[in-house]
Amino acid sequence: MSEVQHTITDLVVHKLVKGPEGPAGIELRSTACVLDNAAVRLVEQLCSQYASKAGKGYGHFEADIATFPMVELVRDYVVERKTDFIGLSRQMMELLQACADDELDSGGHVVISRIKEGDTDCLWVALVGEKVGSAVNGNLDIFDCSYLDLNELRAAGRIDLTGWQRGDERYISFLKGRGDVAGWFKRFIGCSDVVIALKETKKLVQTLTQFADTQHLEPQARDALMQRAHVYLDELGESGAPLAIDEVAKEVWPEQPEQLSKALTAEDVKLASGFVPDRRAIRPLVRFKASAEEWKLEFDRASLRSGAVQYDREAGTLVLSNLPDYLKQMLMEE
Repeated sequence: MSEVQHTITDLVVHKLVKGPEGPAGIELRSTACVLDNAAVRLVEQLCSQYASKAGKGYGHFEADIATFPMVELVRDYVVERKTDFIGLSRQMMELLQACADDELDSGGHVVISRIKEGDTDCLWVALVGEKVGSAVNGNLDIFDCSYLDLNELRAAGRIDLTGWQRGDERYISFLKGRGDVAGWFKRFIGCSDVVIALKETKKLVQTLTQFADTQHLEPQARDALMQRAHVYLDELGESGAPLAIDEVAKEVWPEQPEQLSKALTAEDVKLASGFVPDRRAIRPLVRFKASAEEWKLEFDRASLRSGAVQYDREAGTLVLSNLPDYLKQMLMEE
């Protein structure tokens, strides 16, 4: 997968102030940040960290504008041009302050940026914690300094403005966290993330198949990968347990789980987490099923390796072996 070129259009950092008790407050910057090397490095690290996170939700703007006003803020900025970037960021902070009042124990810095990702125009927002580290000055004196800790994104979301204006089905993504930790953030960004398990399971199966193709595995190794995936997803489906992408990667590709996790969390895949796999949709992992006007056929992938099913690529035909006696008798009678 080729790296996406990021071009930063606008960037600002505000601050959400929140203690364990009492209302949330905000500290607002009056102008956009200068797009110097430090700003570019911050955004690149943000995009990289976000891409590496497995637990994401995907969706579109909620229809209830009165309860979820983010879509109106974005429309006034992008379409109507009633406000500029700083004006939008301030309105977003006021909305974030209201959403955070009851559900956050601590605040952090809020990074808001408009970024061109290739031909895709995106609006990013992230709540980032702060850490204290050691630094050394020109005299080699050691002193404490605070810095944004992007390794622990508290909350983050991405609005694909191009997809939104094009009318795509899903153009918002956000970090879900464990146990719906970022439910408040989903409300802030105004995202409806209804997940259709059958559709997401099919997408997962397709992505696993494509991953197996890119690994150029030997037939037995490919079958083993598909079998592990089928067993694990079938167990989740039977028990009704929700899927976590990082756990899928560990179970299916234990040799290099981070490699599979990267494929499953790619932004162009838009694979949600937290759904219960549909057991009907995972059959293609271990079985071929096809039909035409005059016949239907279903067989295990492993039968191609054992020789029970042989495919003649040149002739475009299948040869079936080990036919059961009752079928042979029926054919003879016919």
